[in-house]
Formats: sequence, C-alpha cells, structure tokens
Amino acid sequence: MKSSENQKYYLHPSADVQSQEIGEGTTIWQFSVILKGAKIGKECNINCHTFIENNVVLGDQVTIKSGVYLWDGLQIENKVMVGPNVTFTNDKYPRSKNKDFKIEKTILREGCSIGAAAVILGGVEIGKHALVAAGALVTKNVPARALVLGNPAKQVGWVNEDGSRMYQKGDEFEDQFGTLWQVLNNELVKKL
Repeated sequence: MKSSENQKYYLHPSADVQSQEIGEGTTIWQFSVILKGAKIGKECNINCHTFIENNVVLGDQVTIKSGVYLWDGLQIENKVMVGPNVTFTNDKYPRSKNKDFKIEKTILREGCSIGAAAVILGGVEIGKHALVAAGALVTKNVPARALVLGNPAKQVGWVNEDGSRMYQKGDEFEDQFGTLWQVLNNELVKKL
C-alpha cells in the first residue's frame, strides 16, 4: 500500500502516478501512467498499460481494463466498466501540432459498461446503466439502459442495471424484478 495525503491505495512499483487525488482502496497496476491533474475515485481498478491525462475525472468503483487511454475532457461516473482496448477520442478535427483544438467532453454515466475494443467518439454521453457491445463505434449519445452494437453503433434493445437484456412484452419491457417500462421519446421510463 502506498499512502498519499491520508489516502491509501495500491500502486505497482512500475506505475507512474503524478496525481495526488487517488481515492482510498484504488489499485493501480504495472505500466500505468496517471498525470498530475487527473482525479481518481475510491476503490477503482486501473489495469496495466493504461494512460490517464490531466483533465480526466473517475468516480468511485470504476474499472479501467488494460490498453485504455483516457484523454482530457473525459468524465466517468461511479461503477463504470471500461473493457480492454477501448478507444476514446476528444478532438473532432485532429491535426498534428494544433494547439488550438477544442476538447470534446465525453461523459460515461453511472453503471454503464463499455465492451472490449469499442470506439467512443468525443462529445458523446453514454447513459446510466447502458451497455456498449464489444467493437461498437459510438458516434452519438446512448440513452440510459440502452444496448448498442455495430459500426456505427445502433440501439438493439434495453438492459437491466446488471447488464442483462430486458424482455419485450408488446410495447413494454420487463426488468429482472418484474417491473414494466415503456419507451417515451427514446427514453426508457417506469410504467405507472
């Protein structure tokens, strides 16, 4: 365990962590680089061969798998899972040596999961408990609890908080607890 300003977290000896804002109980594995301005919540798991830039915020209990690079402008809320080799972008019109580019802010809402090797373009929001399938190319916002897949990513269903697929019953969807939901304006809402 390494202690930093009264916070205790595990830091592998080969990791390069410049940030002082690492939450208690977080684990940072080998060959990870975390820059000075990054903010990492409690009980996160930062796998090997990852890079986290300055203007990145991770909530609590976030998992970042191997081969993931988190660029400036990325906000990840609590209990988010980012699979191996997921790619994020933050510049809509990338050019070498362009110091005047506009950072596109990307938000991953609480409890969502991003499958292995998915590509998330800058400026999108992935909704609460949404599931992005492995290899998907996300070019636009994903509603809460939506299941998206493909290139470009298309919505193919709705998921429960645990990621399992909801069952469709006519125009309604049933969650794992038997609660019925309906779609209004492309958002899933509990049926009254």
